[in-house]
Amino acid sequence: MFFAGKKIIGLDVGTSTIKLAEVDVSRKGAKLISFGLTPTPPGAVIGGEIMDSQAIAEAIRRMLAEVKTKRRHVATGLWGTAIIVKKITIPRMDENLVAEQIRWEAEQYIPFDVNEVNLEYKILENVNQSAETMDIILIAARQENVFRYAEIVESAGLICSILDVGGFALANCFEKNYGEMEGHVVGLLNIGASVTNFVVVESGEVVFCRDIPVGGMTYNNEVQKSMGISMEEAEALKIAYSSGHPGPEELGRIIQTTHEIVCDEIQGSLDFFKNTSSSGSITQCFVTGGGSRTGGLLDNLSRHIGLQVEIFDPFINLAYNDKVFSPDYISQIRDFSAVAMGLGMRELGDA
Repeated sequence: MFFAGKKIIGLDVGTSTIKLAEVDVSRKGAKLISFGLTPTPPGAVIGGEIMDSQAIAEAIRRMLAEVKTKRRHVATGLWGTAIIVKKITIPRMDENLVAEQIRWEAEQYIPFDVNEVNLEYKILENVNQSAETMDIILIAARQENVFRYAEIVESAGLICSILDVGGFALANCFEKNYGEMEGHVVGLLNIGASVTNFVVVESGEVVFCRDIPVGGMTYNNEVQKSMGISMEEAEALKIAYSSGHPGPEELGRIIQTTHEIVCDEIQGSLDFFKNTSSSGSITQCFVTGGGSRTGGLLDNLSRHIGLQVEIFDPFINLAYNDKVFSPDYISQIRDFSAVAMGLGMRELGDA
């Protein structure tokens, strides 16, 4: 989004895991070449914010040694407080006048000095066309966050060639697998450790991005607090519960109560989109992320929001060598890989 690049590696830095994906894109489609997954150093990322750049760079270096990639150009994505993504409507004008108008508009919407941000925008040509107005996605990243991400990549011995919006990478992976779904408004939920990324795509265009402050750790916190155990024990109980081992009766009650907390937060963001957007109503949600594996969450979410909820499968239309990647490994990474692969699908000259 802010740099242009060569053949690249997709790099997704999350609160609990760091993911790396090499994807080859050709006329025949996309193919996964290599994939790396490593734990994020404790406390290095909190709520989507980078807290320890050096620890993350070191973790990336170790992962690169395991993956043995020869690529050095990286596409990575900004999330959380590092980025603001907002759909705005302005009077229709010639495209060469839009940039100046966008800077003025940004001052109305961005809660910090516009001189301290990198501004980008995208005109939504296929969404709600009007003779009098035009819809635009405004993207603003604080320069200090841009430099921080670039510094991490370079400290790991790589080149930061593309700095994207994480939500756009998620949508990119979705489109490569499911198509543009012309005429449909689709919600994408990436339920991570501490944050759920909510992205709305209309006819192949991202029209809304928002971070929701719930995720897999929400369950750990509630179990730890209610049962008086350590966070490690809470995580182990949650994983066992999600694998079909219900454990203590109290645990089931806590998990169910937490489902309501998580679903309420997601419902709130769905309502916000519905009440503030000129787009049509969301008709379907696709869910990914490690937090989506929590037992019973997807069924509860579907009932709570009154929409069909499907697992987002990033391998529906993405090839891989089954001699390199076993079915068990693909199953293991399926819920963690969408953003990294969406970044890895970026191509030479993307901007």
